[in-house]
Amino acid sequence: MTQDKNKIINIISNNNYDSRKTSQILTKKLEDKGFIIPKKYDKNSVLNICIGGDGAFLRTVHNFNFPKIPFVGINTGHLGFFQEILPENLDIFIDKYIKGEYLVEEISLLEAKVCTKSNCAKLIGINEIVIKGIASKVVHLEVYINDNHLEKFSGDGIIVATPVGSTAYNFSSGGSIVYPTLKTMQITPLSPISSKAYRSLSNSTIVPGDMTIKIKPESLYENSILIINDGVQYTYKDILEIYFTISNMTIFRLVFDENMYWNNLKSKFL
Repeated sequence: MTQDKNKIINIISNNNYDSRKTSQILTKKLEDKGFIIPKKYDKNSVLNICIGGDGAFLRTVHNFNFPKIPFVGINTGHLGFFQEILPENLDIFIDKYIKGEYLVEEISLLEAKVCTKSNCAKLIGINEIVIKGIASKVVHLEVYINDNHLEKFSGDGIIVATPVGSTAYNFSSGGSIVYPTLKTMQITPLSPISSKAYRSLSNSTIVPGDMTIKIKPESLYENSILIINDGVQYTYKDILEIYFTISNMTIFRLVFDENMYWNNLKSKFL
C-alpha cells in the first residue's frame, strides 16, 4: 500500500519526560486525523515537529542536515523562541494545520569557512558561530568587512549571530535584537578590552547579508582559537582566517501567529 506523502509527519522529541509524554499524545491525535507518524525519520514527510526547547530544535536541524521539510516546534523547555506551540494547545495546532492557517517563514543560515595552513572547513550555524580563546585565554583578532579593516579586537571573543540567533547568546552578551526574516549578520564582542594598549568596539555591529566578515587571529593565537557552532565546540590547528557569509542554505518554519515573535519578546524578556 502506497503512503500519501502529504500525510507523513516526523515527530522528533528529546528525552525529557514532558517531551516524551507530549510526543505520545500528539502522535495519537495526529493518527486519529489520518496522519502517518513514522518510527524513524522519513525524508518524504511533509512536516517536522520538534518537541523540546530551543536546544532540541537546533540539534534536530543539525542532526538531519538542514532539511527543506518545514519545522514547527512544541515547547516543553524554557525560552522556546523556535518552539511556538504549547503542549496544552495541540488541538488548536492540528486544526490550524489541517486548515492551512499558517505562514511559512524562511530562515537564513550563517556559513563560516575556517581556513588553516592546510585546508578550509565549512560550518553552518543557525543561531551563532563564536570565536573564543581555548581555556578562556584572551584572543587578539583582526576584523574585516569586505576586506575593509574594522578593528583589532582584544578580549574574550566574538559572536557572529544570525537574526534568529540575535535573541540567544548574542542578546545575553549585549547584542541587538534583529527581526528573524532580515538577511543580516551581527558581530558582538565578548568582554572587549578597552585600555591605552587595546581599543575594541564595545557594541554590536550589524552587517548586511551580502557582505563578508573576515576574522584573522594574530599568528601567536592561531592555535589558541576555539570555534563554537550553535553550542558545539570545534578546534583547528594553524587557523589563518575565518570567513563569514550568509549561507545559500535555508530552513523553513511554520508560523501560526504572525504576532508570536513580538509576544515572545515581551513574555520572555520583560
